[in-house]
Amino acid sequence: MSQAQYSIPPDDTAGTTHFVRSYAKINLTLDVLGKRADGYHELVTVMQTIDLYDTICLTATEENTVRIICSRPELNNEGNLTVRAVQAVRQRLSLTQGVTIELHKRIPVAAGLGGGSSNAAAVLLALQQWWQLPLSSADLLAIAASLGSDVPFFLLGGLALCEGHGERVTPLAPLWPSMMRWLLLLKPSIGVSTAAVFRNLPTSDYSDGSHSQAIRSALTAKSGLPLEDLHNGLERSVLERYPEVAQARENMLRAGASSVRLSGSGPTLFAMFSRLDLAASVQQQLQAQGYETHLTRAVCPNGENITFF
Repeated sequence: MSQAQYSIPPDDTAGTTHFVRSYAKINLTLDVLGKRADGYHELVTVMQTIDLYDTICLTATEENTVRIICSRPELNNEGNLTVRAVQAVRQRLSLTQGVTIELHKRIPVAAGLGGGSSNAAAVLLALQQWWQLPLSSADLLAIAASLGSDVPFFLLGGLALCEGHGERVTPLAPLWPSMMRWLLLLKPSIGVSTAAVFRNLPTSDYSDGSHSQAIRSALTAKSGLPLEDLHNGLERSVLERYPEVAQARENMLRAGASSVRLSGSGPTLFAMFSRLDLAASVQQQLQAQGYETHLTRAVCPNGENITFF
């Protein structure tokens, strides 16, 4: 079926509604290999989706428009990645079907948790299923990559190794260490620009990708994770340039977290726990200090069970 011939029958979709969850992620590792000719950075990263999610409601309309209604008013604009995702599909297939997007945000914004990218991927997958679009996996991947570096990962979710600018995604078996059964996130009260973090990253923080490969190997072998390889090449410069993040990290350690890592470009930090009572105790102390925290866990959006070792 050609793109020009494809259309959505209004009688089949107008007024109908589709709900979808959009999960956040953490970076177990983030190796920055260097800067590419196109201005982006070459990356190797191990990412995992977590059970912290936004809720998206898509409603088909008879109008040839895409509207966004978000619980965060500052995100009610055409630059929202959910709007861009719908428009990308409409343009690729020459569609006129209208859509209203209602987005209930729980994932912190500009936090290193991939909320916007996850929203875009969730919309692409929802439209593919709901409208039965003639798009192959390669087509969806191309659209996702055009929207943002983390969007391709969220088409699959779960545990994966991502390379390049994020467009090369290798799914990993759903194996997860018991020492990380519970994940405590702390979002400092500042936002961090991913572009600014990469722009200010010194070449001395580049690495060869060995940290990510070591964690991948440890997970595959179901062996203990080498904590020194839970490495984020952006962490040192973020802690140096943003004292609020450095202070939050110190407070997490003082509250009882044994290890604290930065997710993505931050500012969100995460700590790992094998026991709920320990995680809850640290969370209560940090909440008493006024921090935004989320106690969560690794999850596979497709419903696949995770094997703990």
